[in-house]
Amino acid sequence: MSDQIITAVTNQLHSVTDPYTNAKLTAGRSLKSVKVNEAEVVISLSRGYPVAAVIDELASLVRDSLRDVPLGERALEVVIEQEIISHSAQTGVPAVAGIKNIIAVASGKGGVGKSTVSANLALALSASGARVAILDADIYGPSQPRMLGIKGKPEALDNKMLLPMQNHGIKVMSIGFLIEDDTPMIWRGPMVTQALEQMLRGTDWANDGNEIDYLVIDLPPGTGDIQLTLSQKVPVSGAVIVTTPQDMALLDARKAYKMFEKVDVPVFGVIENMSTHICTQCGHEEAIFGSLGAQKMADEYKLDVLGNIPLEMAIRELADSGTPTVVAQPESATAKRYLSIALKVAGKLSAKKKDFSASFPKIVVENS
Repeated sequence: MSDQIITAVTNQLHSVTDPYTNAKLTAGRSLKSVKVNEAEVVISLSRGYPVAAVIDELASLVRDSLRDVPLGERALEVVIEQEIISHSAQTGVPAVAGIKNIIAVASGKGGVGKSTVSANLALALSASGARVAILDADIYGPSQPRMLGIKGKPEALDNKMLLPMQNHGIKVMSIGFLIEDDTPMIWRGPMVTQALEQMLRGTDWANDGNEIDYLVIDLPPGTGDIQLTLSQKVPVSGAVIVTTPQDMALLDARKAYKMFEKVDVPVFGVIENMSTHICTQCGHEEAIFGSLGAQKMADEYKLDVLGNIPLEMAIRELADSGTPTVVAQPESATAKRYLSIALKVAGKLSAKKKDFSASFPKIVVENS
């Protein structure tokens, strides 16, 4: 009888689709075990993305799918664990010590809210149960220190590595920690890319002994030499593109997509920021920048629209205060939108090939 129940349960689970990966819930080796005894049926599943915020949702999917499977008087227990691994990046780009996966957030154009999205995306991944860091790669206009409410300078270790700053449960590195607020950066391209590489590889991200599951890189706007060099030297597992619905923003968002395409970095999808304006007085929602802009781009390049974020005063106020929406108002509709986007990104990343480079031995040729 137990074998029949195991077979029936397993077959039924094969038909369930994970809403964050769009793949079957049992794809790969996600179904760890189905155990049956006289009192209960215990199903153990593993997900390749953080599940703390959606574990009840996923368990409900499993339970609903098994309603018509005869379990007798047995109770049903669903155990879901996360197993976040390193995934492949561009060929030939060395990994960063202490970092499993790097997600680039780009826009191609300034002023579309990319940094705000980056901060909330990182915080949403952290709230979901992942170990997260963010690298503020905008040398000319670093905003993450203020946005994440962090002041001071990072500590330098004896080996000249920097300790990342921390707040709201995530680690942060930015040029903004190393200069005064009113100091203009007048560096040329090579100096900028050198500084960014130093911040990326010269930071002890795993200083507490734990690897970072996701490093979110807030890229500078544009698609010029700096962005292209970064895309070639930073091992990016995937990217997301932030745009507003208006045509002018979409022109540069398309350029950002093409840039990633040239350096073999997959784009997980498009985030439409400032999608609609929500009036603080009456709650009326209006598409002041146009509508369906991100959807048009997604259709053109066969991408997914990961989510739509409204233009509302609270997002700006909370970011300016150093407590972005996801941590300040975690139960708000907007925070839940950020959470959904973060899990879709992590889910898409989990479907990528595993990075086996760390398994290969390093070969050193010496003259004898």
